[in-house]
Amino acid sequence: MTPNHSGELGGEIGAALLDVLFTQAPVALLIVDTALRVERVNTASGGMHGATVEGLVGQPVAEAINATHPEGVEAMVRAVLNTGVPVFDRLVPGRPTAEPDTEHVYSVSVFRLQDGDGDVLGAVVSLIDVTEREQGQARGAVRDAARKKIGSSLDVITTCRQLTDVAVPDFADTAMVDVLDTVVRGNEPPLGPLFGDEPMQRTAFKSATDLAQVYALGDTSKFPYPTPYTQSLNDLEPRLITLDETTSWLAADPERGRALREAGVHGMIVAPVVLRGAVLGIAGFYRSTRPAPFTADDLVLAGELAAFTAVCLDNARRFTREHTIALTLQRHLLPQGHASQGAAEVVHFHRPGEVSGGWFDAIPLSSARLALTVGDVAGRGIHAATTMGQLRAAINALAALDLEPDELLARLNDTVTRLAAERSALPLADPMRNEPLTAACTYVVYDPTTGDCTIACADHPPPVYIRPNGTSENPEVPRGPSLGDEHEPFAAAHMRLPAGSILALYNDGLLKAYGGTSLETAQDRLRQVLSHPDRSLNELRDDAVYSVQAAPRPEDEAVLLLARTRILREDQVNTWTIPPHPEEVARARDRAVRQLEDWNLTGNALATEIIVSELVTNAIRHGGPPVQLRLIKDRFLTCEVSDASPAAPHLRHARTLDESGRGLFIVAQLAQQWGTRYTSSGKTIWTEQPLSPGSVQQPM
Repeated sequence: MTPNHSGELGGEIGAALLDVLFTQAPVALLIVDTALRVERVNTASGGMHGATVEGLVGQPVAEAINATHPEGVEAMVRAVLNTGVPVFDRLVPGRPTAEPDTEHVYSVSVFRLQDGDGDVLGAVVSLIDVTEREQGQARGAVRDAARKKIGSSLDVITTCRQLTDVAVPDFADTAMVDVLDTVVRGNEPPLGPLFGDEPMQRTAFKSATDLAQVYALGDTSKFPYPTPYTQSLNDLEPRLITLDETTSWLAADPERGRALREAGVHGMIVAPVVLRGAVLGIAGFYRSTRPAPFTADDLVLAGELAAFTAVCLDNARRFTREHTIALTLQRHLLPQGHASQGAAEVVHFHRPGEVSGGWFDAIPLSSARLALTVGDVAGRGIHAATTMGQLRAAINALAALDLEPDELLARLNDTVTRLAAERSALPLADPMRNEPLTAACTYVVYDPTTGDCTIACADHPPPVYIRPNGTSENPEVPRGPSLGDEHEPFAAAHMRLPAGSILALYNDGLLKAYGGTSLETAQDRLRQVLSHPDRSLNELRDDAVYSVQAAPRPEDEAVLLLARTRILREDQVNTWTIPPHPEEVARARDRAVRQLEDWNLTGNALATEIIVSELVTNAIRHGGPPVQLRLIKDRFLTCEVSDASPAAPHLRHARTLDESGRGLFIVAQLAQQWGTRYTSSGKTIWTEQPLSPGSVQQPM
């Protein structure tokens, strides 16, 4: 046999090649004429389509391969005949004659045939059944989507919805997930097997068809026995079920059975959501409009999806439990309400978030003054909540020392630094060891006797100030460093507020809830909402809440503390300057007693007379002029004695034979509270006594 150096096959080799292609090649080949009718086929074509070779000859090419969309096949072959440009690996769905109810996928390639003169003779069509390959790739795509989408949220409901989003429509026409009610609340899942009568909550449902929900999202129900659901919960294995008129278990669950029949469901898979033998729930996948039934490979995939979801669901459950504990702890560490304050009317709003380390407080101070504070700790979970409780306790303790806001923040910064050092000394395996500890805070002190207000901030937005006439502003308050970050000094701003002014303290989480592109934009929106002084403080708080953007599970915690200021009337405060002479002590006592008579507080006269006598005597003997006596009638009767000396007396416990040292001890016994407040001009010793019954007067 002489080789043909032109590269063309002829003679015996060409004939042998054609014989092999049409009798032994595993790839189906069809030769069609210019009218798109089959002229010749190989033996593989008949085996692929379940028809005889002779039966395919003469048929239109689209009918010969039983294409689902014949017009597309005809257009493809005709385009090759017209242009000569071949088509490679075009996927065409079709139904073999032997399996008319099953759709296959074919890889179709088309080449034009022409003679030596260039005349078109027809085309060669090759087909390869790639159904299994495509199904495998589709299952692989579902696996990839599951890895990317499921578990991106630490929310139980969202995790279940992510599973149904992955499954529909690429794997099933309908998918639903039911989770044990106890798991939804974050509790430990029970070990299998289960009987199926445990309450389950419908957490996710998605359908590309008209399959009706027997149970709405959020509903709690139980699975009747015996059904595939109860069987899977019993042996913890996924099940593939074919549904037809002979399916008997539907009688045990008539409502679900009726919905499945009406939707035309012909196949379903139920897969328990199990992790390390503990049952979290069960997932169901259904096919109705998609004709292809579930296969054994689909059953494996459903089990993999359920197993992967179980891991993510358990993570979400654990987070839910920890988050619930943290919120409960935080709720018990925050004030449960605000006692009536003479200095201001106070209301608050607190919305927990995924990050919850915020606090708020209204702290009564000496001399009828009031401290307001809002802040938050960086971090989340139980550690943030406990640290918040520590800082709130520290603020209350420091507030009792009557410190100025900037000095209080400096002391609080020392506390945060000390707590951070304790955290860094934790064992190496403790995850909190490397977590930085920082906090932000605003602290305000308001004096209702003068209207003076002092504000200091530590990396926290300043309050919004609403005047009684409805105009508003953002006070120029230096935004100092974060607590625990630096040792720069904190600065304070001073204002004088008329009666009826509104101060709004808030955190960054509230501003984020308002949206906008900047802090200033969110602050302006808050000011607009609050600039209605004719409305009650509760109404203004609700208006501020209604104006935020909706967020079912917000990431950031939101805090709002509103205070409407009051000014004490002139007849509620009286001040006297005491000359530094011992004989003035008696005159001071007389003035105090007469004032109590004017206030109808004669029941406090004896104790007040002794307190005034002791404090004025100490100021004249050990202090420096000028000495002042001030009485304030508010929620308590406050008695103050001020002098220019920074040295403060201290409480002593005199022995039986001692002739001195009992003055402050007596004062402490007579007063409900007492203390020392330092000022730039000296100090003030103050005491508080409860008022006589029926003598409480409200400030303006």
